[in-house]
Amino acid sequence: MNSLLKRQIRKYLPKELRESEDLDAFLDAINKSYKTSEEQFVMLQRATTISSEELFNVNSKLKEETNSQKKVINKLEGVIDQLQSYNLLGDRPEETTDSLTLVDFIDNQTKEIIRINNQKDALLKDLELQNQELNDYAQMVSHDLKSPLQSIETMATWLQEDYKEALEPYGIENLKIIRENVLKMDNLVRGILEYSTIRRMEGEFYKVNLNEILKKLIGQLKISDSIKITVPNNLPTVYGDKFRLEKLFYNLLDNAIKYNDKEEKIIKIGFEENENYFNFYVKDNGLGIKERYFDKVFETFQKLDHENNSTGLGLPIVKKIIDIYNGKIWIESIEDKETTFYFTLKK
Repeated sequence: MNSLLKRQIRKYLPKELRESEDLDAFLDAINKSYKTSEEQFVMLQRATTISSEELFNVNSKLKEETNSQKKVINKLEGVIDQLQSYNLLGDRPEETTDSLTLVDFIDNQTKEIIRINNQKDALLKDLELQNQELNDYAQMVSHDLKSPLQSIETMATWLQEDYKEALEPYGIENLKIIRENVLKMDNLVRGILEYSTIRRMEGEFYKVNLNEILKKLIGQLKISDSIKITVPNNLPTVYGDKFRLEKLFYNLLDNAIKYNDKEEKIIKIGFEENENYFNFYVKDNGLGIKERYFDKVFETFQKLDHENNSTGLGLPIVKKIIDIYNGKIWIESIEDKETTFYFTLKK
């Protein structure tokens, strides 16, 4: 543990406690817990970065293979043109060297297509395996991080409760900062676990009444008198699952409330019905988002300048759910005035 931090802790403790050997054991326990959580979180970040690079490389290879297939298709289109020159609807031409060459060409191209498809299947399997490994690692590290975080939270709470009369306001404030940072880290761990498992949930889609979903969520959110949420009474029933749809709307509403600097926070939910899908929107009169961040906010661990307490995972989770439902999501925003998140869900 940092020597200055040790000094500050000792400074505000009673004399008999400062000289106690048990205090050193206590500080060492905090130090070990802090080091463990820090090291494991760095491991998680490195794993995420490495895996992302691997996934990007695999995706690039898939694009190359797709382009190769396009070239093959163009060649086959040329073959079709040549076949048409043989007037196959009429008498077949006598077998010539040219026709034998053409047969060989078609056979070679067929083998080439099979080879490319086999390569693509192998790449997709490799991509799926890497995704699985990344998700498993994220769950393992997230689980292992909870224990040291709980230890730090417990120790800070004990200090604050047992020695509150001995601690000066400065010491109490420092303990409060420690607990706030532990809570922030715990939220991040929960977000990582949620993001890594949101796609892996099993179960078929079924009809979900969005009116019930929104009524439940608004009851769970901390709604003050300064927050006004408008929801139409005729929200549609969509095919999906309650867990993901609750997460989808919760993160959008939480985002609209959290990043709103207006005295009266106004949030409006609405939708339009199209032939094959519903087009929903969640609109707020908050801080707004600069256009250059429209895509960035959906990337993991990406935060805007004013999002000091954000985990950087809320909107990526929203985007992942929309992708699972084969929908689309986009943003329209006027800085310092309003932001609207649009997204589609198939009927």
